[in-house]
Amino acid sequence: MTQGKLVVLFLIVFGITSVSAKAATDVYPTNWWTGMKMNQIQLLIRSTDENLASKKVSISYPGITILKTHHFENARYVAVDISIASTSKPGVVTIALTGKWNTQKIKWRLDQKREGNGTVYAQGVTSSDFIDLLIADRFSNGDTSNDRVAGMRDQSLNRKELYHRHGGDFQGIINHIDYFKGLGVSALWLLPVLENDRPDRTEHGYAITNHYKIDPRLGGAAKYKELSDALHKNGMKLIMDAVYNHTGLEHFLEMDPPAKDWMHRWPSFTQTTYREQTLFDPYAAPSDKKRMSDGWFDNGMPDINQNNPFMANFMIQNMIWYIQEFGIDGIRIDTYTYSDLEFANRCNKAILDEYPNITMFGETRVFGTANQAYFNANNLNLPYKSNLQASVDFQCLYHGIIPALTEPINWTNGVNKLYNTASNDFLNKNPMQNVLLLDNHDEPRFFSVVGEDVEKQKMGYQWLLTYRGIPQLYYGSEVLLKGFTSPYDGLVRSDFPGGWNGDTKNAFTGKGLTQDERTVQDLVRKLGNFRKNSSAIKSGKMMHYVPVDGVYVYFRYDDDQTIMCVMNTDSKGHELDFSKYVERTGSFTEAVNIINNDKIKTSERTSIPAMQMWVLELKK
Repeated sequence: MTQGKLVVLFLIVFGITSVSAKAATDVYPTNWWTGMKMNQIQLLIRSTDENLASKKVSISYPGITILKTHHFENARYVAVDISIASTSKPGVVTIALTGKWNTQKIKWRLDQKREGNGTVYAQGVTSSDFIDLLIADRFSNGDTSNDRVAGMRDQSLNRKELYHRHGGDFQGIINHIDYFKGLGVSALWLLPVLENDRPDRTEHGYAITNHYKIDPRLGGAAKYKELSDALHKNGMKLIMDAVYNHTGLEHFLEMDPPAKDWMHRWPSFTQTTYREQTLFDPYAAPSDKKRMSDGWFDNGMPDINQNNPFMANFMIQNMIWYIQEFGIDGIRIDTYTYSDLEFANRCNKAILDEYPNITMFGETRVFGTANQAYFNANNLNLPYKSNLQASVDFQCLYHGIIPALTEPINWTNGVNKLYNTASNDFLNKNPMQNVLLLDNHDEPRFFSVVGEDVEKQKMGYQWLLTYRGIPQLYYGSEVLLKGFTSPYDGLVRSDFPGGWNGDTKNAFTGKGLTQDERTVQDLVRKLGNFRKNSSAIKSGKMMHYVPVDGVYVYFRYDDDQTIMCVMNTDSKGHELDFSKYVERTGSFTEAVNIINNDKIKTSERTSIPAMQMWVLELKK
């Protein structure tokens, strides 16, 4: 008998665990917690080369019961439904896969649940907050050792190239928490930070290749937890960027799926129509509706089939895992309109059942206020009712502040578009939860949109930080970063000045900034910190007046404070008569300009210059 046969006989007789040296077996979710409301979960077990179809799955651990086992056409996968009793204790769970010739034992963690649900984490993001949106790779390089990671497909590192990696990471963000606090920022929203192991264009994070792995080039899971902890210790919040709709082409569930129907398949590449109207249009062709929801976002991002119950479970459990594992406070949901909306409701509900205080807002880049409201919790009487709390408010961007500062004034154009857009807030259950913006990673920098006019940029920020909703800053726009998305969207994703050693311009210290850049940064800093203690702006009511000759006046107010905002979008100055707004100004005698501390008697008429905005606190 050969030595090899003797080894096999020994393993069979004595029952020693044996697995192929090449085999790797993973379990998703990678771990779970005791005391969760979601105490029945579905484990997806994947082997790289072992046939799991013939193996019996067993778990011997107090309080954990196997409910059902599922097999797939790809025999390297098995799904196991388990129940975790309230009496279960944290520990290491052994999952045994027993075959005819061997038993493989997998260690899986059951952890202690994080404390402080709704108070320390999962707090929600509200109109009291001020968000800063960051691309981690483009903000600051705090740890050069992770600039390239051996074994990953993308080995680029060149700050001169728009679409190469630049080296920014979590440590760079941690190093500058004081900068955010100085601006009055209370929450950081990072573009997706999960692994994007693809050959190129990995800086943005939207082509996820492993839902249970934080990208090591940003610092990995340990450093991400450190960032979350550092923010919470500083009274700040962390917002995740979730992607329900698609994944990356190199994701293992695309390259080696359990079955063909885990992603939407077409005879040839079929892109979405990007026409959200088909989802509610009473005249829409079914084929148009299907292509909108099931078409791929682009040829590198397979469209997830959320009607597959196993894939749906995988995605929903991943959201709960992510929030619990990293202490997330709020969720921005990418490409929301392209997802299966019934699935989205299911996923949102599961999150809210576990984390009642958490808030979610979707990316709904749509055509009109009614279209946007359709995807939010709304006041519409329709068969489909969304449970999404809010959206990124592209309507107030496209049909609001941009035309207010760039279009000629007439009955419907210019600042009248901003007034008209806000007047449609009756469509939404809670418009105060919508997230306002001037720009983001997919939009032109606002400074370029307004023709590099510094006064208009300042007006934009005064509006952003005083209007109803949650203000969102895009990193670097406070120091006048510029760029259009055409011909290359990389032009709006520049590095933050001062984030790399040797930068000649440093927005953290002010070194090398022009006077205009300093002025706008100071304005954001002053107004951002003012609103932190302004009850009227954070949670007060809003009242606005019909614009006259390009002058738009709105108030934020409560029982304790009244803020009057005067926006003159005309090319000439206009008289400001406080008595025209007597419902809100009648009991006050003085108005103090928040930015420059100038004082105006409300009994006197004054003039506001062309293309300027005043933010005034009214005093008795």
